[in-house]
Order: sequence, then structure tokens, then C-alpha cells
Amino acid sequence: MAGIVINHLYKKYGKDKHAVVHDFHLDIRDKEFLVFVGPSGCGKSTTLRMIAGLEDVSEGEIYIGEKLVNNLPPKDRDIAMVFQNYALYPNLTVYENIAFGLRLRKLPKHEIDLAVKRAARVLEIEPFLERKPKHLSGGQRQRVALGRAIVRNPQVFLMDEPLSNLDAKLRVQMRTEIIKLHKQLGVTFIYVTHDQVEAMTMGDRIVVMKDGKIQQVDTPDMIYRYPSNTFVAGFIGSPQMNFLQGRIVEHVPGRLEFSTSRFSLEIPEDIGRVLEKHKQVNRTVTLGIRPENISLEGLYSDTVMTGVYKLSELMGADRFLHLDIGQDRLLVVRVHPNFQYAEDEKVRIAPDMSKALFFHADTGVRFTE
Repeated sequence: MAGIVINHLYKKYGKDKHAVVHDFHLDIRDKEFLVFVGPSGCGKSTTLRMIAGLEDVSEGEIYIGEKLVNNLPPKDRDIAMVFQNYALYPNLTVYENIAFGLRLRKLPKHEIDLAVKRAARVLEIEPFLERKPKHLSGGQRQRVALGRAIVRNPQVFLMDEPLSNLDAKLRVQMRTEIIKLHKQLGVTFIYVTHDQVEAMTMGDRIVVMKDGKIQQVDTPDMIYRYPSNTFVAGFIGSPQMNFLQGRIVEHVPGRLEFSTSRFSLEIPEDIGRVLEKHKQVNRTVTLGIRPENISLEGLYSDTVMTGVYKLSELMGADRFLHLDIGQDRLLVVRVHPNFQYAEDEKVRIAPDMSKALFFHADTGVRFTE
């Protein structure tokens, strides 16, 4: 088994040496399920391809199991990769597709047979071994692609958006199957996705990327609760975090408020001390608060504000209200699905300011102790 160490990795293209991956530095633990997540073009797939040996490294070092692999071809890195498009041979049966790599390595026939049938049993595709890929569903094809990777018994699995071609229901099912597979095999998984729900539900840790740079590395819970900046806060979470612009003022000695032209919100003392430490009194900041941390009037009577109802989204167990609070954007509040309002009706709401986060107005970096 193997962990991976990535030291100050860069990928540069063209005559101008434009960097699409900047100073990527990370230790990946043995048997960890690590997820790279970010918008399209952020460099996550390029980074994965450098680990796999499918892209050359411009600068930096990659170690797999303490072995420097920068100049090793993919076949010598002891990795297996699963792609978005399955990459199955249409003229071969499921059995032959799974066995293909083992036959290239000229393993004995009985060893190949045992490996293929073991993988098929793990992935529950034993009834389909004699079928061609065109006779399989999308989910079944993806299982075949996983089976082809499993039989190689690699140190590391690399997965590049493997569920993107599946419908929503099947994606949920396959997420569960991949998590179960990781636990069964007990090897290192690196998984690339642009879907933050996949990242949050699958990863032991998440690497959030933007413009080729790491924005934050942490557990799903810590990234959700304590995002390092406004990009991470807005990218992780559905609906995304609400952002408000306002000024930190000292309403009475020792008590700070977040103040706008339409409302003021009292800031808890512990958060106030952090803002004072960073010299933000009488400065404009960005306040971030999740929709579930805003209630209808009554729970936090000292921090009530008013919004104008514009629309709602019914999500089964939840309803998301979209309220105009006068900042050229709508504030989203999660409420019980039974609550309904008329258009332009005034709604009094109360943010739980103990759950509020504050970010630098220019850099977007969260203020921390």
C-alpha cells in the first residue's frame, strides 16, 4: 500500500509557460479517500494526470510509496485509472475487458480467471461477464471499468469524474458502491469531481481548487463549517452560503455590530474579539451565513431583520425562501416546507450570529483566531 507525496507541483503550457497548476503541495495518506473538487478548468484533472504519468511535470516532484515517479511511465507507477467515458473495448465481452490488462502482462490463464471472477463478484456483475458493453446500462459499464482497475491490484486508484455520464439516481447508487469498494480494497483513492455533493459525501478529505491553486484541504465537515475564503464558502454547500456586505461598528463600548443601511446585527463577543484582533472595527467586511442558520422571527429576538419574499424552492423536506434584503442579491433561508408567503410579503428573519463567518472585503480570506 502507498501514500503519495506531491512537492510544489507545476504544469505549464505554451511558449509563455502559462501555469495551469501552481505550486501544488500535498501529502496523501495511505488508504485515504481524497477528493479533488473545483469548477471546470481549475487544474484538478491535470493534477491527476500528472500523478498518473499521462502528463509531464513542469516542476516539482511526485512520490508514490516513497518512490520518485516523475520519469516513470504509467505502467510502472502501480496505479489504476478509471475515466469518465469508461474506455471499454466494444468488441470484447465484459470478461475480456476486465482480463485485457492481465493478458498483456502474460499472467497464467487460471490466475486471470480467478482475478476476473473475484472482481465481478465484488462489483456484482457476474451475470454479465459474457455480454458486450453495448448491452449494458451506464452503471453496469462503469462497474466493468472499475473491475478492470481492481484486477490490477494497484497501490493507488485514480478516478477522473467517473460518474459524470450517469443519471442522478444512478450517481447516488454508484457513489455508495465506490465508497464500499474503497473500504473493501483498503488502498489509496484519489477522486476528481466538479460536483461538491460527491466531494462532501465521498471524501475523507477534500482538496478545493481554483485557477490551478489549492484553496483549502480538510475534512468535509471542517470545509463546510470553516471555509478558508469566500470562494470555498460559496462553492461548497447547496444552496451556497449567503454573503452580505456591511461595516463593523462599536454600537456601545465593548459591543460590536455588523451594520448596513437597512439593518444591524449584534456580533457575539468571541467573534467580536477576532474582528478587533484583525483591526476590522470601522471597516467594511463580508459576512457569510448558511441558509440553515437563519430562522424565522422569534428564535434570536435581538438580531431580527426584514426581507421581502420573492420566490421559494420546495425541496421535499425543506423549503428555501429567497428574500430581497436590499443588497442587489437575494438572501436564501431554509424553512419548514409548510411555510408559504405571497409575493412581496415582508418576512422577519433572525440569523444565528454565533454561526456567522466574517471575511476580508478585498481578499475574501476568513478572519480566524
